[in-house]
Amino acid sequence: MSSFLAPALAGLGTGAGLIIAIGPQNAYVLRQGLRRRGIVPVVLVCILSDISLIAAGVAGMGALAGRFPVLLEAVRWGGVAFLVGYAVLAARRALRPEVLQADAAPDSPRTGVVLTAVALTWLNPHVYLDTMVLLGSVAATKGDPGRWGFGLGAMLASTLWFALLGLGARGLSGLLAKPRVWRLVDGLIALQMLVVAAGLVLAA
Repeated sequence: MSSFLAPALAGLGTGAGLIIAIGPQNAYVLRQGLRRRGIVPVVLVCILSDISLIAAGVAGMGALAGRFPVLLEAVRWGGVAFLVGYAVLAARRALRPEVLQADAAPDSPRTGVVLTAVALTWLNPHVYLDTMVLLGSVAATKGDPGRWGFGLGAMLASTLWFALLGLGARGLSGLLAKPRVWRLVDGLIALQMLVVAAGLVLAA
């Protein structure tokens, strides 16, 4: 059980660290949540998209690592470098915190609202780097069934975050507009990324 639960918890923390960041997708979900316009399909688009991409990353990277063991080491050290770099960026954001705000753009038709969510998710190159490449790479180092535990943990992080941000937008808007909140969030993200990177190094 621990061979599945521990990676799942690691996936939950790593997934949360990657997804809870200021960006156009999060700002859009927040705005639609505040306006209560098409928020359920928007949240579902974000959640299902992340689940699909994470699953593809875990399956693809795991299969490649199984066929080419040397790739696993390349993936491991590449993941370490990326995580450390991500931690540095999060630490810099913590020193100069921004805030997550809903923009004041006019409402779009409901179909347009959903299509915008699709575009912000699938046309953003960072989503592929975060979900398929980084999460898939870290998951590949966990072996079986650990890599799927890690993947499920990351999927849960995405599900909880988008549900909380979209459906709880009215209650969260004031909190997310405070720089000191994001200072704390980014500080914790930096710490989490370093912990995951250290775990990859120790497992080498």
